[in-house]
Amino acid sequence: MNQLFIMRIYFVCASLLSIILFSCKTSQPASTGPADYIIENGKILDGTGNSWFYGDVAVKSGKIIAVGHLANMQATKRINAQKRIVSPGFIDVHAHIENSVFEKPTADNYIHDGVTTVVTGNCGGSADNIKEFLHRIDSVKTSINVASLVGHNTIRRAAMGLDNRLATSAEQQKMEALAEQAMQEGAVGMSTGLIYVPGMFSNTSEVVGIAKVIAKNNGIYASHIRNEENGVRDAIQEAIQIGIDANIPVQISHFKVSGRTNWGRSKETVPMIDSARAKGYDVSIDQYPYTASSTNLGVRIPDWALGGGTDSLKIRLENPELHKRIIEEMIVSQNKYQYPDYSYAFVAYHSADTSLNGKNISRINILKGRKPNMTDEAETILDLMKAGGAQMVYHSMNEEDVKFIIRSPFAMIGADAGVSTGKGMPHPRTYGTNARVLGRYVRELKIISLEEAVRRMTSLAAQKFQLKDRGLLKEGFAADILIFDENTINDKATFENPHQFSTGFALVMVNGQVALENDVQSSTRSGKALYGPATLHVKR
Repeated sequence: MNQLFIMRIYFVCASLLSIILFSCKTSQPASTGPADYIIENGKILDGTGNSWFYGDVAVKSGKIIAVGHLANMQATKRINAQKRIVSPGFIDVHAHIENSVFEKPTADNYIHDGVTTVVTGNCGGSADNIKEFLHRIDSVKTSINVASLVGHNTIRRAAMGLDNRLATSAEQQKMEALAEQAMQEGAVGMSTGLIYVPGMFSNTSEVVGIAKVIAKNNGIYASHIRNEENGVRDAIQEAIQIGIDANIPVQISHFKVSGRTNWGRSKETVPMIDSARAKGYDVSIDQYPYTASSTNLGVRIPDWALGGGTDSLKIRLENPELHKRIIEEMIVSQNKYQYPDYSYAFVAYHSADTSLNGKNISRINILKGRKPNMTDEAETILDLMKAGGAQMVYHSMNEEDVKFIIRSPFAMIGADAGVSTGKGMPHPRTYGTNARVLGRYVRELKIISLEEAVRRMTSLAAQKFQLKDRGLLKEGFAADILIFDENTINDKATFENPHQFSTGFALVMVNGQVALENDVQSSTRSGKALYGPATLHVKR
C-alpha cells in the first residue's frame, strides 16, 4: 500500500469513530442512574416551531437529560402521554404578580393554563427592591418561575415622587443609578407605563437616558406605550425610537388599537413593527386574545388632574372650576372615540363597595339616582375615584384587529394579569389566555398553526427575555414541560363568570416536579426566581 492510500484509510476510520462516539454521547443521558421521569409516547413539539414527532422526554434533577426514543432507559416513574402534545411550559411575558403571588404562591390560575414562567414588573410598575423580591420568591417557594423587569414608574417615584414635571439633572442621575442597581440585582430589563402616574409626566429623553443604562447591562425595554387609541402610531414610533437611541431591544406590551374610531388600524400598526425589524431593529410585541382590556379607572381622568396622586386629585375636585374642567375634558375624550356613554366600562373590583363589581358605569350611575347622560356618568366615575378607584374591564377593541395582530410572527402571548385570589370580577384573561389561543385561534379559527403558537409561548419568549435554559425541550434545559390534548384544550373563563380554570392539561411540570396532573393541581411548589444577564453578587 502506498502512503496516500494508508492516510485515506486512516481519515475514514477516524471519521467513522468520531461519528460513533458522537452518536453514543448524544443518545445517553447527561446524568448517571435512572431518570426521575420519562414522559413517553408523546407528540413532541419542542418549541422551535418545527413539526411534532413521536418520542419521549427524560427528566432528572430538574433538567431534561434526553429527548428521543428512550424505551431502554430506566426511570423511577414513566408517564404515558398517550399521543398527546408534549411541549415546553408556557412563558407569560406580561404579568403583574408583585403582591398577589405571595397571597397565593400556588398561582393556580397560571398552572391550570399551562404557564410555568412569568415575567412580571410590567407597565412601569415593579417591586421596589428587585433583590428582595426575587429572594422572597425563592423563600416562599412559588409554583411558577418568576423573572422581573424593573419599572420606570417605580424608579421615578423613588427619585422624585409623583410630581407632574420633568426630572432635574440630579434626579435623572438618581433614576439611572437605581436602574443600574436593579439590573445588577437580577432584573431582565426595564418597563414603562407611559399612561400611568408618574411615567406619563416623563419625556422621551428621560426614558432614553435610563434605557441606555439598561442596555449597558444587556437588558430589554418593554413598554406600555403612551397612547393605544387615536395617538397609537406616534406612541409606537416613540417606543421604536427609544430602542434606536438607547440601542436596546424593544418589547411593546399588550399590542392593540382601542376605541371605535381606531378599529381596523392594526393594518397600520403591525406593519410598523415589520418595517422596524426590516431595518435591523429588535422590536417585538405581546398580546392577549380578547377584545376587552383591563386597567385602572384613573385612565379615564385627564393626565394633569392626576399629578401628585389620588390625594391631589381630591383637592382639585373641591375646586369648582377645576372640577368642571375635568368633567368637560372627560366628555371630550369620550366623544373623540365615539362612545355615547360609559356602558363599555365595567368594574372588576372596587374595594369600597364590592356590590358594584361586575356592573358597568352606566348602570352604577342609575343606581346612584342620577340621569343617564355623559356628565352624570363622569361624576359617578369621580365618586369612585374619591372612594379609592377601581380595577376596570373596558370593552373597547375589535375582534378583527385581534386576529390580525395574532398573525404576526413576532407576537408573544401575555395575559397582563396577576395571580388570582378569587376576588371580584377580573378579566377572563387571568385564567384562560393560553388555552384560548390554542382552542379558539389555533383549533377553531385556524389563524395560526399549533407549532407556531407553541413557539410564541415558549422559545420566542425565552429568547427575547434571555431566559437561557427555558422555552425548549432540549437536553440540559430546565424541565418545564406540558402534556395537553390539542383537540380538547379550552378556556372556560368568561366575563360573566371569570373564576374558571382552563381544561385540557394532562400534565404541568415545573423544574422537574409535577405541579398538575389531569387538571388536578398538586401541592408541589417547585418554581424559582430567574435572574437577568447582569446579575452581580446575588445568592441564587
